[in-house]
Amino acid sequence: MTSTTKYIFVTGGVTSSLGKGIIAASLAKLLQAQGYRVTIQKLDPYINVDPGTLNPYEHGECYVTEDGAETDLDLGHYERFLNRATSQANNVTTGRIYQSVIEKERRGEFLGKTVQVVPHITDEIKERIQILGKSGDYDIVITEIGGTVGDIESLPYIEAVRQLRWDLGENNGIVIHLTLVPFLSAAGELKTKPTQHSVKTLMESGVQADILVCRTEHNLPKDLRRKLALFCNVKENAVIQSIDASTIYDVPNLMLDEGLDKVVLEKLALQSDVPDIEKWNQFVHRHKNPKSEITIGLIGKYVELQDSYKSILEAFIHAGAENEVKVNVESVHSEYINKDNAKLKLGHLDAVLVAPGFGERGIDGKIDAVQYVRENNVPFLGICLGMQMAVIEFARNVLGIKDAASSEMNSTSKNPVIDLMEDQKTITDKGGTMRLGAWACDLKLGSAIRDIYKAESISERHRHRYEFNGKYKDQLEAAGMKATGLNPDTGLVEIVEIPEHPWFVGVQYHPEYKSTVANPHPLFVAFVKAALTNSRGKRSASMAKK
Repeated sequence: MTSTTKYIFVTGGVTSSLGKGIIAASLAKLLQAQGYRVTIQKLDPYINVDPGTLNPYEHGECYVTEDGAETDLDLGHYERFLNRATSQANNVTTGRIYQSVIEKERRGEFLGKTVQVVPHITDEIKERIQILGKSGDYDIVITEIGGTVGDIESLPYIEAVRQLRWDLGENNGIVIHLTLVPFLSAAGELKTKPTQHSVKTLMESGVQADILVCRTEHNLPKDLRRKLALFCNVKENAVIQSIDASTIYDVPNLMLDEGLDKVVLEKLALQSDVPDIEKWNQFVHRHKNPKSEITIGLIGKYVELQDSYKSILEAFIHAGAENEVKVNVESVHSEYINKDNAKLKLGHLDAVLVAPGFGERGIDGKIDAVQYVRENNVPFLGICLGMQMAVIEFARNVLGIKDAASSEMNSTSKNPVIDLMEDQKTITDKGGTMRLGAWACDLKLGSAIRDIYKAESISERHRHRYEFNGKYKDQLEAAGMKATGLNPDTGLVEIVEIPEHPWFVGVQYHPEYKSTVANPHPLFVAFVKAALTNSRGKRSASMAKK
């Protein structure tokens, strides 16, 4: 442990989507594995206060923390790698920065001064960066700055980094610059000019990179590294290669081989040791060497963009490794499912997950998918909206309530088996007003879900506005759909299951948010195991026919 919190700033150049979040998380993992208390935060340059109101096509999945913050999906990577919860302080947006500064101005805190980007906005950024460091809980804070160096939106953040490095003093703050070294196939060579120009742009803002992490498709030869070091004004051992990997979970080992952790700790004047990542490597080995293979259908309406369901896909990787099985996820667009083609689209799958979402588009397809898997004994997991669609399908096709609906899609329905929460009915603002963050849930004795969790009570993260309508609980339970998880304070139904089905569970919360490499989520582990059992059963039946 250190007496002074150290800061690492991760910037990116040339283009976005280079993988700053994965590099930051991998470095944090290596430092954590040497005994340092590490956390990561993300600074996003967009003006939205948070990504909660963004369409998934715009920014991918909206990740939710324990304390109910709607954040960037990179925080999911941070938690999955470090097995440590993040919070509101781990994600800061330009919208939140400006909102805070304007509120201070309205309260008169600036004593009549003209409010400007420098110093007021940059001071606010510096204050937000140091909140985690000043808590006393961390030795090292890694700050990932979103966007690309040179963008107008990123300039206040880069200026804040420049000031903060000066404030912190020598060996207390360093800058890692992630950039691209493209390979031009026509010329047959790697090109360093994009990196040189990116570093030059950073230096024009008064910030000198201490370490270069170079994304590349090919190994960087020694002479090229020397050239980058010379023209970018860094030491040769600080030119780190980040070659394309088959899985993001290889990146910590790749960074270890490159010595990124050693260079970082040397520049921070901290002791370096051999990271203990044995358990991590056991996970990677199981992930890469499965004994079986299954296919699970993911039914959603944002399936064109994989980042829309990032945490679910990663939870399948964790659960697959735990079961020593490769989970192939087949995305199925719910808009194109109906009763006539459900067997064609879903019949070959070993299990089906109906994903979360908002709005009426694709709803009928989700309901038809649930009906198919319920009637054909296919293992089913419904998450949030997926659970709500399972309740609607059961009410319509088992209870015979043909107009059963959610008031989200049909506000005039006479049978809203899914309805708006009472405390939501007077809310008009959309941002940050849903049921968010960790809520308790008591599990019913003798239920499948209690066996899965091996606990009487759990806490899971929520992100929704509509709920199971308790008025229909007795009818649904009498027909065979049991409410097996209830919030102890409100009595709201959190979990439904059908005991007579081989494996049918719907949850109002988002279990995927809490799945990590070190602790695969038990619900996903059980679901993957059920899919594997179903797969083996189908193979046995097929062999018997032959």
